[in-house]
Amino acid sequence: MAERPPYLRIADTMEARIETGELRPGDRVPSTRQIRLRWGVAIATATKVLAALQQRGLVRAVPGVGTVVAERVVAETVTPGRRKPRTEPVEPGPEGPQAEIVRTALRIADAEGLQALTMRRIATALDTATMSLYRHVRNKDELIALMADAAFAGRPLPAAYEGWRERLEQCAHTQWGLYQAHPWLARTMSLSRPLLVPHGMMHIDAMLRALDGLGLDDNARMHTAVTLFGYVRGAAADLEAEAAATRDTGRDGEQWLRAREAELSRLLTDGALAAFQSVRRAPGVEIGVDSLFAYGLERFLDGVAALIDARRPAES
Repeated sequence: MAERPPYLRIADTMEARIETGELRPGDRVPSTRQIRLRWGVAIATATKVLAALQQRGLVRAVPGVGTVVAERVVAETVTPGRRKPRTEPVEPGPEGPQAEIVRTALRIADAEGLQALTMRRIATALDTATMSLYRHVRNKDELIALMADAAFAGRPLPAAYEGWRERLEQCAHTQWGLYQAHPWLARTMSLSRPLLVPHGMMHIDAMLRALDGLGLDDNARMHTAVTLFGYVRGAAADLEAEAAATRDTGRDGEQWLRAREAELSRLLTDGALAAFQSVRRAPGVEIGVDSLFAYGLERFLDGVAALIDARRPAES
């Protein structure tokens, strides 16, 4: 039997991530650039991967956002160990007018940004009067808090984990995925004036529990949990602006950089930035928002590990 083409093998891998729930409806899937870097394939192959997933009904393209998992995809078992996608409505969340308002607001904000979200826009989408929304949501601030809580509720933390480091990694990667799926979310999660978002606060609680019994005092535990939450939020701060720029210009960040390659090359010709020039073209140097997030997360956790080791009583 002939070996499956690389693009189909990669598509199968990504399909498995969708089937297991690692990638949920509305989540952004890896871009062509990310596929190229992760699997070492050409852009043309990466493009065929996304096309194959679209043909299977697993993903859809959202202007200004990217390719996301299709909301209507569910899994149907056809043979042991193998699932086939089909389309039918997603299992609805809590019913009621407020829940429908929140779901509609999420769809608008995810596709067009928070600046496009108005009570009139939501009312138009729901085919109802604007003032009728205020019977269920007091104001836009309350709506945004409900949206943020619904976003976190839609991707709960795994129940199982081994050790404090894995638990903190789970929290960080879950938050990162949420910010990518909802680019507007990061700027709503202020640390100085935080929203009361119960499902988001569960992340802080989970990290505090994971850090218990390791020799850290309460102050160190709280600062570790909140600092990590803030780090992920900060790493995601540019996602909304990038999504808006892509919508406005029709070009993503990679296309924008390629268009300025000649300008950057001219800037580097005088040798004033010799170190930058030599490193940026070095083999294996590929930098982007995902690699920056992953690198910073690992260094942060290394620091926490060193702090735990320093606080742990020496064995006699």
